[in-house]
Amino acid sequence: MSETPPNTLQYRLDGPEDAPVLILGPSLGTTWHMWDRQVPELSKQWRIFRFDLPGHGGAPAHPGGAVAELSARLLATLDALGIQRFGYAGCALGGAIGIELALRHPERLASLALVAASPRFGTADEFRQRGVIVRTNGLDPIARTAPDRWFTGGFAAAQPAITEWAVQMVRTTDPGCYIAACEALAGFDVRPELGRVGVPTLVLVGSDDQVTGPAEARTLVAGIPDARLAVVPGASHLVPVEQPAAVTDLLVRHFSTAWQQPFDTGQTALPAVPVNPALAPPPQVLPVAEIAPAVAAPRPPGPQDRYETGLKIRREVLGDAHVDRALARADDFSGDFQEFVTRYAWGEVWDRPGLDRRTRSCVTLTALVAGGHLDQLASHTRAGLRNGLTPDEIREVLLQAAVYCGVPAASSAFEVAQQVIQEETTPAG
Repeated sequence: MSETPPNTLQYRLDGPEDAPVLILGPSLGTTWHMWDRQVPELSKQWRIFRFDLPGHGGAPAHPGGAVAELSARLLATLDALGIQRFGYAGCALGGAIGIELALRHPERLASLALVAASPRFGTADEFRQRGVIVRTNGLDPIARTAPDRWFTGGFAAAQPAITEWAVQMVRTTDPGCYIAACEALAGFDVRPELGRVGVPTLVLVGSDDQVTGPAEARTLVAGIPDARLAVVPGASHLVPVEQPAAVTDLLVRHFSTAWQQPFDTGQTALPAVPVNPALAPPPQVLPVAEIAPAVAAPRPPGPQDRYETGLKIRREVLGDAHVDRALARADDFSGDFQEFVTRYAWGEVWDRPGLDRRTRSCVTLTALVAGGHLDQLASHTRAGLRNGLTPDEIREVLLQAAVYCGVPAASSAFEVAQQVIQEETTPAG
């Protein structure tokens, strides 16, 4: 597994070598084993391709911080195997990868099933908050609460072995890759694009899913032109684990009847592979000369571009809730100032490539202590945590500030930062 190239994914193949390929994508914190109980039946008709997310299930820890990046790694893995066309079923984050494939690479996709999925998973703040908790406390708090998110209470009580399996699956995930996957979900929002999903789609959800439940499923069905909804009673988020027979039956019916033509896998017969194979790099292909279309010279970014860039960065750093409050308070008197701050501070300075966001947070915290701006220190302490600073690193920044900015200023700063860190790094529940 350590030899798996960074641009590919750890995978497993089951079923007849000459059958059409059906891909099963995992959710955040799980491995390909979440589909174990579907494989015996599905592999009678399809060549089943399962993959692990980076750092999950012992896969190499090459973090992927965007859904587009994860889908690109999946395609690179498939390209190396000669698999061109396939059906795809994905759960939660695996479903997001499926939507990305349908939008950006529709020629590869024959049919799609979205399980416990959503066009937008909660809010960006929620997933960045989860990243802060993992960075501070490790994965144990997330692992211990996983059964509550994934299963109904009755199932968890009746199946202690499966519950413990879920806990250990999360606990053994690489923390950096888990945080990167949270970032991928934080940045995923395809609500305006659902109308462009052009393959037959089954949207499958557990009736008791409190993470991405029936409401999110109906949003997908309403937006995707050729989509059908299936609600599985008595199941929560990991519906393939909790109700395996029902999910298997629904997938067999969907992929047997809704495989978009023309059908062409574009693949050759595949040899049997070990459970954790090391992928060989694809053969070198010499470039082919072609006439590139004329491309207009890019125009320099204008004020509106800078504002949109600044608003995006401001939300990523300070959080949606903070930015929404600031913009909601703006009126005729202060509106120009909010526009100025968003465009210049966030769209110009924070977007410069010379410093990464961690370093900019260190500088900002020090400057706020020096200027005595405690009213801004709380929001930028939260921003520092989102940008990857640990509580220990924030403490060192404030100690350094105490030397050069004065002990009284640093003392007040420690009080503010301590409260914020306790709020942000204490796991819910």
